[in-house]
Amino acid sequence: MGTDRKPEFFAGKELKIGIIGCGYVGLPLALRFADVGQVVTGFDTDEQKITKLNAGQSYIQHIPADKINHHVQGKRFSATTDFSRLRDMDAILICVPTPLDERREPDLSYVEMTAQSIAPNLQRHQLVVLESTTYPGTTEELVLPILEKGGLRCPLAKGEGSENTATDFYLAFSPEREDPGNKQFGLAQIPKVVGGINPASCQAAMNLYAQIVSKVVQVSSTRAAEMVKLLENIFRCVNIALVNELKQLSLRMDLDIWEVIDSAATKPFGFMPFYPGPGLGGHCIPVDPFYLSWKAREYDFATRFIELAGEINTAMPYHVVDALVAALNAHEKSVKGSKILVLGVAYKKDVDDLRESPSMKLLELLSARGAQLDYNDPYFPALFKMRHYDYSHMKSVDLTPQNLARYDCVLIATDHSKYDYDEIVKNSKLVVDTRNATRNVKQRGDKVVHC
Repeated sequence: MGTDRKPEFFAGKELKIGIIGCGYVGLPLALRFADVGQVVTGFDTDEQKITKLNAGQSYIQHIPADKINHHVQGKRFSATTDFSRLRDMDAILICVPTPLDERREPDLSYVEMTAQSIAPNLQRHQLVVLESTTYPGTTEELVLPILEKGGLRCPLAKGEGSENTATDFYLAFSPEREDPGNKQFGLAQIPKVVGGINPASCQAAMNLYAQIVSKVVQVSSTRAAEMVKLLENIFRCVNIALVNELKQLSLRMDLDIWEVIDSAATKPFGFMPFYPGPGLGGHCIPVDPFYLSWKAREYDFATRFIELAGEINTAMPYHVVDALVAALNAHEKSVKGSKILVLGVAYKKDVDDLRESPSMKLLELLSARGAQLDYNDPYFPALFKMRHYDYSHMKSVDLTPQNLARYDCVLIATDHSKYDYDEIVKNSKLVVDTRNATRNVKQRGDKVVHC
């Protein structure tokens, strides 16, 4: 059957789809394909994840175990660490991390290792799609040469006359657009952008994704599709930097930036609200812009907006710590030796996601100043060793009135809906609010400091 896989083949049912990376992007994608009747195999190097998945269990808060178990029992989904099974797949989708290294340069080691795992198992007319966010050129400059080492070819071709380009396998890029915890727009409702190495590759990928999303948007190349994802997140990064800077100015001018933003948002055209915070978090916005600024240097081009936005957003945790120090000082307290409770370590409200969370930096900065730190987060009963931080000694403390009263300062870093902000303010000596979470608390007095 492998040699009969024409682009239209991927519009059919009972396809065997392999998804590499069973995290916040790969797992929802796998379950969505299972929803429409495909047979999906999740590939991951984490044996604990594989064991849980095959037992019908979830390790991501917003993905119910019942859904995983339903597809496991129905033989629509299974997981494995055996990458040799890739040779049995019709389509292989790559959903692995693309972080920054210590120098804030792209770390494509996960993508490269994944491509090297696929290469010896690549079969004629298989479809391979990279979903991991990256700089324009990654698919054709990094992934394609690795996949072609076995002798199969996927020629670069676009434009007039390229429709009939013969290809041994299909290769495309389709950026993930996952937003953990978003109840308004799930994977099925979000259009999918697709660009192929050649027209046949693009058509094969479009046929596949058309089964699971409301709309498929074709672009001219993998490079264009890679750029689409970066533009989406650079747009957000720059606008968040703008309001973060305006927040600091508004504090000096004794203005409420949240009131200003909400009022501006009543304009029915030409304005989109963005909100300030203690720093950027998540797997995209803090990382993706630097992928483009790094690549731009190859073309002797300085991406000044991106660099400036990065400077402002990266500085926000430092701004928060300075504000907290000033607030303690006003209460005749030194930050050194003060007991501080950080509320929320997730990167945004109501998710169990720590990726690039500004809370991690806040804990580091406050610890360096000698503060005695605890945290509470309903989604993280305990912390663990991460790529850049090791807080494996910390566990979430109970949020009782007695516990709140023990701390010299409570720092609201993530505005989870589960928090009772009236009770938090009532029982705390001092609250530093980075999210405007206490806006509806009536009895604030001089306890609450916004920053």
